[in-house]
Amino acid sequence: MGKKRKGGNNVRDATSTGQGSAVGFYLRGDQDTICIPGYTRLSDNPEVVMAVNKIASLIGSMTIHLMANSDQGDIRIKNELSRQVDITPNRCMSRKSLMEWIIQTLLLYGNGNAVVIPTTHNGYLGDLIPVPYTSVSFVPQDIFGYDININGENHDPNGLLHFTVNPDPVYPWKGNGFRVALKDVVKNLTQAAATKKGFMESKWKPSVIVMVDSDAEELANSEGRDKLLEQYMANSEVGKPWMIPASLFKVEQVRPLSLNDLAINDTVTLDKKTVAAILGVPSWVVGAGAFSRDEWNAFVTTTVLPIVRGIEQELTRKLLISEKMFFRLNPWSLYSYDIGTLAKIGSDLYVRGIMTGNEVRDWIGLGPKPGLDDLVILENYIPLDKIGEQAKLAPKE
Repeated sequence: MGKKRKGGNNVRDATSTGQGSAVGFYLRGDQDTICIPGYTRLSDNPEVVMAVNKIASLIGSMTIHLMANSDQGDIRIKNELSRQVDITPNRCMSRKSLMEWIIQTLLLYGNGNAVVIPTTHNGYLGDLIPVPYTSVSFVPQDIFGYDININGENHDPNGLLHFTVNPDPVYPWKGNGFRVALKDVVKNLTQAAATKKGFMESKWKPSVIVMVDSDAEELANSEGRDKLLEQYMANSEVGKPWMIPASLFKVEQVRPLSLNDLAINDTVTLDKKTVAAILGVPSWVVGAGAFSRDEWNAFVTTTVLPIVRGIEQELTRKLLISEKMFFRLNPWSLYSYDIGTLAKIGSDLYVRGIMTGNEVRDWIGLGPKPGLDDLVILENYIPLDKIGEQAKLAPKE
């Protein structure tokens, strides 16, 4: 755990709440509950939650590799440390659940910040313990220094994992989140949902209006109105026409307003696309538009990977001592490729001696087979180191 520092009880960085000054006093607890009436939290908006959960699920499914520099390039290291970080980061959570928590805290609850405490024992890594965002605050110390306050105690950030997204312009070591950018569009979506709910639940939707030339006493109560309907308009057969006196009744069909008439659908679609653009997800993730493979692959490259790079660098600089080792999250399983495309690429690389047969089989989800661990080349599929022994390439006597 990070080194404790004195002071700072109940001190919260006022910039994290938008109050302006460098340091301010603030009650601990959920900042989203300390707001004006009618305020909608990001975590209460379905579109924002869908987008964040998609990003969190993808990053949570990425395998964490422990890599090392070598003369032949970067190689993967498999040991207890790699297993600890990738499979069992702590005794209560898997890597997937911890990574999803980090992303959800970054984008939804922690306003661009998530803190994890790494424990050690005799120099070995223990548990990676997530800290609830309600227990964390940030206290600037000088022009470029700060403490992380956890439950009233200040800690050196060098001993903690502090993940950030969207750096704050004044305090670049602190994340800034997306609350300001999403505030207005989330308000619009909430209002549209309330309008739609009220419209659908309204009882004032008559489809037929019957104007009756009758005494006022007959229409003064529900019994009189029901008697007229029963006498002239009640039918036992569906589709049977009404036979009514022309001098007594005039029937008009009324077309009730729809959501299209209110232009709610177009507005909601535009707001959903705005949410998708701010968070960098494809619009179909939030219920607007259709799936596009190119858009999905661009989303992985431009949204998921930048967040992943920040996680990789924080894990590397805080957990590893060796300058030749680093953590890397594997993104290749996230891209949208069909089995035919993977098989074709693998086959082309296999015949050119770039991949082994078992590496290609692993790509398409098949198990290894004996004899496919050698690199081969050309149409005869001979081992790469035997290429010079082909008869057609041998020198003539």
